[in-house]
Amino acid sequence: MLDRRLFLGAGIAGASALTFSSVWSQAAPNFGPPTLPSVGFKRMKLGNMEVIALNDGAVRRPLGEEFVTNAPLEQVKALLASQNLPTDYIDVPYTPFLLINGNQRYLFDTGFADNGPPTTGKLAAQLDAVGLKPTDINNVVLSHYHGDHINGLRNKAGQLVYPNARVHVPAPEHDFWMDDARMEAAPPGMKGAFMAVRRALGNLGGDQLVKFEPGAVIAPGITSVAAFGHTPGHTLFRMDSEGQSFAYVADITNVPSLFARAPDWSVVFDMNPVMARMSRRRVFDMLVKDKMMAGGFHFPFPAFGTMEASGNGYQFKPVAA
Repeated sequence: MLDRRLFLGAGIAGASALTFSSVWSQAAPNFGPPTLPSVGFKRMKLGNMEVIALNDGAVRRPLGEEFVTNAPLEQVKALLASQNLPTDYIDVPYTPFLLINGNQRYLFDTGFADNGPPTTGKLAAQLDAVGLKPTDINNVVLSHYHGDHINGLRNKAGQLVYPNARVHVPAPEHDFWMDDARMEAAPPGMKGAFMAVRRALGNLGGDQLVKFEPGAVIAPGITSVAAFGHTPGHTLFRMDSEGQSFAYVADITNVPSLFARAPDWSVVFDMNPVMARMSRRRVFDMLVKDKMMAGGFHFPFPAFGTMEASGNGYQFKPVAA
């Protein structure tokens, strides 16, 4: 049984920042805009299915002491420098994935729509570029309830962005965030995250909201995988077709150049850091062992690739853009 007490009060700064991610830019040095891909989508055949990465944009945030919670900043900067990456800031991309299986279209996580920072909200344009409209999406699948994954369900006016979609959600994640008593008991800094969940999901009617238990098959060729720790019900998804496999690993690592290379480090957004680290190693070990293609919400675009063992950690090897 998942002990929700481990999460209450944890990850306050992370959950709050992800509700309104533009707070990252307040009173911070200006390092310029993030690098966005010139082409914001990437297609991949998966047996008789197709997977498409759809970049919703990125945010450039200063790298401070708070980002990695259990390692000194100089070690964090040294690891970035060893990979010829900037050390004063990091670019955090947001990439939902779309699985097309016949007439079923499954959008995994939603980005921001028009609710986020100015360098986000690109998902609608990417859909248009691949010949689809938001009304063509008949399934939305959520990995967890941080704001950058759920805020794109509704536009700023409160209208559903994907009005024809059923929304599939992990039951333990939904139960945690929709618990009114837990919201009332939460510290003030975390109440905004609870309210954001209610805004996005609170009044979905009838059979629009479909809860599943992590580990369950949620549709033909799509199996959910429990990976708790980042949030109480953080869930990944394995997709299989004609002997080919792909794993959408959501937020198993926020920045692969840090938390894949040093998987025992914890990002500020992990609500239960110990559990998140255990999930991270378990998932990366599976990807390496099975040589499985994987995609992550915060992986550098095109966000597809494989994971290889590297020292005491792992290294993400992206496919060509």
